[in-house]
Amino acid sequence: MRTALALGMLLSTSLTVDAADIAARSAVDAVTVFPQGAEVRRVAKVKVPAGSHVIVIPDLPAQAQAASIRVEAKATGRLEIGSVNSRTLSVPRVDPEAAATARRRIEAEIEKLRDERGLIQGEVQAAEAQRTFLNNLLQLPTRPITATGATSGEDWGKVLALVAKEMAPVNKAIQEAGFRTRDVDRRIKDAEGRLRAEAPVMEHRIEVKVDVSASQAVEAELVVSYQVASASWTPLYDVRLATGSKAVAPRMTVTRRAVVQQRTGEAWSNIALALSTTRPAGGTAAPQLRPITVDYRPERPAPMAAPMTRSRAAPTGGAGMDAAAPVAASMPPAAPKLAEAAVQQAEAEVGAFQAVYSIMGRQSVAPTGELRRLQIDEAVLEPALTVRAVPRVEERAFLHARLVVPKVAPWLAGQAALFRDGTFVGNGRLPQLAPGQDHELGFGTDDRVRVKAAMIEEKRAESGIISASKTETKSYRLTIKNLHERPIGFGVVDQIPVSNNQEIKVELLARPQPTKRDIEDKRGVMAWEDRLAPEEEKAIELGWRVSWPAAKSVVYGR
Repeated sequence: MRTALALGMLLSTSLTVDAADIAARSAVDAVTVFPQGAEVRRVAKVKVPAGSHVIVIPDLPAQAQAASIRVEAKATGRLEIGSVNSRTLSVPRVDPEAAATARRRIEAEIEKLRDERGLIQGEVQAAEAQRTFLNNLLQLPTRPITATGATSGEDWGKVLALVAKEMAPVNKAIQEAGFRTRDVDRRIKDAEGRLRAEAPVMEHRIEVKVDVSASQAVEAELVVSYQVASASWTPLYDVRLATGSKAVAPRMTVTRRAVVQQRTGEAWSNIALALSTTRPAGGTAAPQLRPITVDYRPERPAPMAAPMTRSRAAPTGGAGMDAAAPVAASMPPAAPKLAEAAVQQAEAEVGAFQAVYSIMGRQSVAPTGELRRLQIDEAVLEPALTVRAVPRVEERAFLHARLVVPKVAPWLAGQAALFRDGTFVGNGRLPQLAPGQDHELGFGTDDRVRVKAAMIEEKRAESGIISASKTETKSYRLTIKNLHERPIGFGVVDQIPVSNNQEIKVELLARPQPTKRDIEDKRGVMAWEDRLAPEEEKAIELGWRVSWPAAKSVVYGR
């Protein structure tokens, strides 16, 4: 009997320990921001007695994606984590006790103001009674004469003087009481507005419950990580070009910055902030293509034939199911696609286009969408300078600098502020660039390179007697001269017409021949590239001859 009693007490104690919930408050410690979205790490420190318990962490934001919630733990002893569950709760936005205290203070203020208004109304009533009495005195001279015809002997002049003397302060007191009443009413209205504002405002939060088991009492640190959508970072670039001199080589300094913002509903205060190029929301696998078929247009079915067949062949509701079945069968299954995105997403982004930048020091980002600018790093590069010109469009040369991305990490696409020799020359844009990839940026007009374009010839002619044809010939002379103290590369870009009809022939007349043709897959666009020594000038003769049947006319278009 004693053994059974002891076993029952032990079992009761064990059940009590196992059923205990341990509340744990957490704080944001680290955040990794993606181009779209972020991963947040919260830390909660808690003391866990021996036995099985449920640790309740109630302060995750409503945006936390339930599927992304993960829990890790470190402890001073052996601690095992079981299941992790989450649910959405509606909780007061402010501390309920503090809100109740504020409401009681405002209610007491309103009650005091109403008492003050009551006292003022009492003063008004007393003044109104005095005014009524004085008005009654003014009526005495008009009272009827007694039956005997005798007079009472009052001095009505003194009575009227007394009434006039006492009436002015009474009216003033009533008027001032009205002013005070309006002021008190305004203060009561303001206090009632503040009282309504103190009404409990509910917001959604996610509560996480973690089943743990400890062989002995331990102190544990739980790390809860999850992803949120309403956060992002965008790269910005400051590109500063020093063009150098005859003895000093050009140099380019690229400062990479990030603009971070978030509207997650939680404050990121004094956190370790990192920026990642991974795109969790960008898909994980290449799109799948379906076969494209071509067939004869089907003949139009006889009227009502299909509906009558379906109504006889299918039970009630079957016609709708049959009509939807071919569409459903032709679509890719939804479940495998979702599973594929969940599993492969991180791996798809890890590689050549994945990097994480840890920002130095602890940072804070407000949850209001306010932009926070942070510096990532700075790279000093050796650019290749060239000038580019389109003389027939504009007789100016533009300085271009070609940079090569360091073989460390990719650069994401972003706006670039361009500076040349310390002067801001405009904004450009960098595309997404892989490590080792090159890109060219323009830095405005180069006044030390002179560019000219002049027409040499323009004529039309007809040839032949039986199968006559027409021809049109145009030719230009393009010159470029280097006035710098050092050599510089150049590129002259121009174009000739292209034919959209096999009867229209276009012949290029150029000396020297272009070094590049159909630039960027643009038909007829060509370039001449070379180098110019100081004070050197080079000339390019560009022309074309267009011929077509004389019976027809041609038109130039873009």
